[in-house]
Amino acid sequence: MQTFGRAGLAPERDRIGAELVGLAARNGLATYEVLGHLVRLQARAALADFAGADGHAEAANRLAERHERPLVEVFTRWYGALRTAAGGAAPEEAEAAYRDAAALLPGAGMPGLEAGLLPLARLSVRVLHDLPAPTDAAGWGPYEPWARPLVLLASGREADAAAALRRVPEPPPDLMQEAMWCLVARAAAAVDDRAALARARAALAPAAGELAGAGSGLLTFGPVARYLDGG
Repeated sequence: MQTFGRAGLAPERDRIGAELVGLAARNGLATYEVLGHLVRLQARAALADFAGADGHAEAANRLAERHERPLVEVFTRWYGALRTAAGGAAPEEAEAAYRDAAALLPGAGMPGLEAGLLPLARLSVRVLHDLPAPTDAAGWGPYEPWARPLVLLASGREADAAAALRRVPEPPPDLMQEAMWCLVARAAAAVDDRAALARARAALAPAAGELAGAGSGLLTFGPVARYLDGG
């Protein structure tokens, strides 16, 4: 789950997840079997294999019910919202699915996951439909530096957006790495910042066959190839 030395490592995470599922199932290690299915859910979603991801979501849910692991539903419900959004649902339907998933977060004991996630999910829906970023969203949490240029653009503040983009740091190497680089690429294309666009495309190139952000199992900004080909 933490294999992120560069973008585009979903196939490697999938292989690790498969090994973990097999090892855990043979030795009756239910917690690790659930983890393996969640890792594979994320990896198959990143690779746009939703049939495969669906199977791992169902397996994780069955194990969670059998072994009383209620927090698994948080991840599988978010995956369901991702599936809805990626499947071409209308923006209103996709945002409603994300709000339903977000309702499971308070009290789940995962503040690091909760911070900024719903605003980012709303932004992902807007990007999928080529709509401006939401300007009413608050609480971007750790995603604020990468969301800010697009929010400023949606407010008609192009010069401020360009300045904010120049201050954007490299995304941390985590589940949202590809998603954050796609936000950089989209903003850079909008303000014609060729240096930032080149940086983003170079970082994203190894993930050309993936769905941006879907490796989180939480949301997606669409095919990485879209940002490599022109944003």
